[in-house]
Amino acid sequence: MAAAGDQRPLSEVQFLTVAEVAAVMRVSKMTVYRLVHSGHLPAIRVGRSFRVPENAVHEYLRDSYVGVETA
Repeated sequence: MAAAGDQRPLSEVQFLTVAEVAAVMRVSKMTVYRLVHSGHLPAIRVGRSFRVPENAVHEYLRDSYVGVETA
């Protein structure tokens, strides 16, 4: 994922909780956990919970965008 190539200092990276990611993406928390465990969404583990870089969420959504094709 391109988020790993992000060269910003960690102090400038905004991390979101799984619940916050779910709210942004308008999906369930379980969907976010599946994306993290499958490697589609990069995350770091803090104790027993995950934190996802905010820019990774936006990049995932941008890359997943499906345009409507006209015939």
